[in-house]
Amino acid sequence: MKRDIYQKLTKWKISSRRKPLILRGARQVGKTYILKDFGSHEYEKIAYFDFEATPDLDDIFKRNLDPSRILTDLSRLQGWEIKPAQHLIIFDEIQASNHALNSLKYFCENAPQYHVAAAGSLLGVKLSGTKSFPVGKVNFLDLYPMTFMEFLSAAGHSGLREMIDTTEVFMPYALPFHAELMACLRNYFFIGGMPEAVKHFMGSGDLQGVREIQKEIIDSFILDFSKHAPVSDIPKLSLIWNSLPSQLARENKKFVFSAVKKSARAREYESALQWLEDTGLIMKSYHVSTAKLPLKGYASKEVFKVFVLDIGILGAMSNIPVELVVKGERLFNEFQGAFVENYVAQQLCSHYDYELYYWKSSGGKAEVDFLIQHEDEVFPLEVKSGINPRSKSLRSYEVQFSPRFLSRTSLLNLKHNGNICNYPLYAISLFPGLAFKPLIKR
Repeated sequence: MKRDIYQKLTKWKISSRRKPLILRGARQVGKTYILKDFGSHEYEKIAYFDFEATPDLDDIFKRNLDPSRILTDLSRLQGWEIKPAQHLIIFDEIQASNHALNSLKYFCENAPQYHVAAAGSLLGVKLSGTKSFPVGKVNFLDLYPMTFMEFLSAAGHSGLREMIDTTEVFMPYALPFHAELMACLRNYFFIGGMPEAVKHFMGSGDLQGVREIQKEIIDSFILDFSKHAPVSDIPKLSLIWNSLPSQLARENKKFVFSAVKKSARAREYESALQWLEDTGLIMKSYHVSTAKLPLKGYASKEVFKVFVLDIGILGAMSNIPVELVVKGERLFNEFQGAFVENYVAQQLCSHYDYELYYWKSSGGKAEVDFLIQHEDEVFPLEVKSGINPRSKSLRSYEVQFSPRFLSRTSLLNLKHNGNICNYPLYAISLFPGLAFKPLIKR
């Protein structure tokens, strides 16, 4: 299956600033697949080394970190000479070897002609705790679960994706296309973007099998808790993870530690929550009381929402039944619209790697679900789980901050109403860039 990150990998290959690449991402989002796919198409050969499957590989890096000596040993191991530029060296699950991780510095400094890409499911945790890791000596890319746009391509709807990708004006899509996209979106809300689940559905149409795969993926996440997290955090990780569906189902979706466990205090659970974020299993959206740049400077680190990495995984955690996929809009309205908001958070992070924020008025009567800092502007985005066009919170935000654009995403078709731009949920990838283009066809 094609992944959009492929284009970024080709740019990395030819970049004058190319350094060893670290590809970060949660378990089973497709890191190994995309690196092998990229290597098989863009290089003569791949030299692949998995430090989790072959722990003895670490011994090659223990002796010293001289790239020429390491490359000689790795070539002997492969049975053929690894050549610069012609071959892609892949270090998979590199977090299992501190020596290999630190060798990337010396590949950058002393062997820049070799193309090295490293990946690992727990790299976020490893890098956050590795003091000796050489800052500035590697390039980073982040891989997320498949976006809805990637899902469309995988499902054989490349024409629909192209229609969205090439949209230039705020004109509604023809109703047959809108209806077909809504049907695809319902499937995506259940299947999500974990590549194994998507591949299984595309080959069989078996939604029950998709759910079984999602449960297996969740089990692998939980297994990582017990294998790799600090011992003191293991029970806390499970409590936090299991609380996420109910946290999101609340009308006020602010993360509350007491909902994890009665009398739980933030300082007791902060490290466990950070572990989940570092592994890519959750995304945070921070509260801001004002819409000024930079948003990070006005964010409250104590008040935030927590979203799950993938809408399909959230559905499996919540035991959403298969039958809801075919029941019109009901799937979008479950859990106080929690799935819709989680979906939007996932798409915004995946497409643009945005930091997420939300605004709530001082009196608490108005709330805008997402604020995005794009270039030198703040863009408010209200999320609707149905077709109700009323946007009282957006209007309240407008009175206070006078933004150039107001945006809403909902089940409605692409349109604009006054100065409010409505992005269909299936076309949220157009936000906020389409606002800079003409609102209507000239």
